[in-house]
Amino acid sequence: MSKIFLNNQIVESSEASISCSDGGFLYGAGLFETMRASNGVVFALDDHLDRLFDSAAKLKINLRGDKKFFAKAVYETLNANKLKDARIRLTATSGAVSGENPEPTLLVTAVKFDPYPKEYYDKGIMVVLNSYRQNPADILAGHKTTSYFSRISALGMAHHKHAAEALWFTIDGRLAEGCVSNVFVVKDSVLFTPSLEVGVLPGIARKTVLNLAEKNLIKVCQEEFGIEELLAADEVFITNVIMQVMPVIKIEAHDVGNAKPGTMTKKIAALYTEFFNQYCSRKE
Repeated sequence: MSKIFLNNQIVESSEASISCSDGGFLYGAGLFETMRASNGVVFALDDHLDRLFDSAAKLKINLRGDKKFFAKAVYETLNANKLKDARIRLTATSGAVSGENPEPTLLVTAVKFDPYPKEYYDKGIMVVLNSYRQNPADILAGHKTTSYFSRISALGMAHHKHAAEALWFTIDGRLAEGCVSNVFVVKDSVLFTPSLEVGVLPGIARKTVLNLAEKNLIKVCQEEFGIEELLAADEVFITNVIMQVMPVIKIEAHDVGNAKPGTMTKKIAALYTEFFNQYCSRKE
């Protein structure tokens, strides 16, 4: 039986309950973070909490406690389940919508880390183009909210087509992101990724890749581009903190480059792995 952190304490998952009038349950008025722990250390926890609190302020979602309280809740959950390598989810909602002083809900869960298949990294993956469209003017654009059904739906359709991910474009045809990932394109040894102005999520792995590229003198361009530039890429890869750096070798029927993980992708992946391992070798 797993243990979770709910609001103020660790409880058995079977005993947990939230209000039937919780705003996250009724209206999707909530935020979440998915995090990776290794060696008992949560990777980039401060970055995750900074993003969460920034979104909460912009969307006017009240949170239960400060960043220190949230960090404590994360580690209490990890330790209560006696996990060193884990996938952690933190969900924060506005709480019950009834009553004069509703208290926000905080839920943290942790499960044993289950990696993506090794062949995804060795051979690369296929992605498909999603028929749904992303609106940069949407109030939720760029925020990791619990209003996630469209993402799960698109990802499910991609899996039905034996693809690992589906790519989103904006309503005016600009490349945005994956359902659960950020997208990078390599062309003539330059690393490109859609600008945050497109309304993409400011991914933690995305930020890590950009920082590593800068430190290793890899030219990076954050800009807007469309399907033509995507299909003309020498390499493509996607990122999130669970998958880290995942090579894309096929976009539907179109081969990316020589349909093998590229040199730049491998270099970025190695730099990311090295940085991740160093980060998680320390004690929090």
